[in-house]
Amino acid sequence: MTRREKLKRALNHQDGPVPMDFGGTAVTGIHVSVVAALRDHYGLEKRPVKVIEPYQMLGEVETDLKDAMGVDTTGILGRSTLFGFPLEQWKEWRAPWGQHLLVPGQFNVSNIGKDIYIYPEGDTTVPPSGHMPEGGYFFDSIIRQQPIDEDRLNPDDNTEEFGPVSPEALAHFAREADKAAASGRGVIANFGGTAFGDIALIPGPFMKFPKGIRDVAEWYVTTAIRQEYVHAMFQKQLEFALLNLGKIHAVVKDTVDAVFLCGTDFGTQSSQFCSTEAFDELWLPYYRKMNDWIHQHTTWKTFKHSCGAVEPFMEHFIKAGFDIINPVQCSATGMDPQGLKARYGDCLVFWGGGVDTQKVLPFGTPSQVREQVLERCRIFSRSGGFVFDAIHNVQARTPVANVVAMIEAVHEFNS
Repeated sequence: MTRREKLKRALNHQDGPVPMDFGGTAVTGIHVSVVAALRDHYGLEKRPVKVIEPYQMLGEVETDLKDAMGVDTTGILGRSTLFGFPLEQWKEWRAPWGQHLLVPGQFNVSNIGKDIYIYPEGDTTVPPSGHMPEGGYFFDSIIRQQPIDEDRLNPDDNTEEFGPVSPEALAHFAREADKAAASGRGVIANFGGTAFGDIALIPGPFMKFPKGIRDVAEWYVTTAIRQEYVHAMFQKQLEFALLNLGKIHAVVKDTVDAVFLCGTDFGTQSSQFCSTEAFDELWLPYYRKMNDWIHQHTTWKTFKHSCGAVEPFMEHFIKAGFDIINPVQCSATGMDPQGLKARYGDCLVFWGGGVDTQKVLPFGTPSQVREQVLERCRIFSRSGGFVFDAIHNVQARTPVANVVAMIEAVHEFNS
């Protein structure tokens, strides 16, 4: 069985070995420092790790490391980073924790004391859009909300980043699809433009002068008191998304097995950001139309990311047409693995949930990691429908012995 066949069986809810994903998406990645530690552990060539997602400082999991770990997936990323500059013209940069890295050519930063600031499109003549505080390991968005005039609010301001996919982007996706197909691994793609209200995107860290509602707290207020504004935003975005998905599918075809659509979080550690009724009113119609188009025109499975206590939303995600849920935050309220699998395992693929990244993986022992991984694999893999991954990205300072114990436990389960 090929690696791609392993993934496809899991996505189709068929019994088989559990496929493993690390590095396929921006929510199933590994911090650059841990990537380097894994390369050392497996005795791979020493070289600077590429930062492929500077917002979270995720490192490229290269083919030799994927082979060593036994990763079954490969990802197709967009041309540009969350800070709006392309993944090209690599240069060296020394991170504040001392690691020598390769960063994109327009990764331009400045220091104020021991804090680091990064700029949209790499343009240091405009205000920075990201901040890494002293002692930090990744960037946070800087809120650059302009004064709000209720009489002049224009939904177009919140959709200026959306538009027709460019010929350059289409050529990029075609090249990346060819490379992914040649890898023999299952393919998950993120084409962009399909995440309605993703709080990582609302501040516009990729934009020099974002307009509209760009403050995180104000955005949540907007979903409650300016719903017509939100509908106008989402409708315009949907129109571009459907247009672009058609063009993208024409060049990548069915080399893609799953497509990352949305990273909008609906859950907190113990509750939710909105009611299920609000979800059905604001989000579900647009998700449904996008998922329907994909299922009618492609063979892709659709991937929904939402952290937190989202058990009350699971039936609504299914109704919206999603095939896959991630990261399956089992430590959150109501997210018991047994209950999730029993209630929703026939309809949803659980991509994640393999080990707790808040306590067990970073702070437990290798034996505790192994025990939890084996338990999660037993629960989630029944009748297929499980792709192993940690719960969200593997963070900096995670002991490499624990990461290796996690990987080895998956192989032990499959043996």
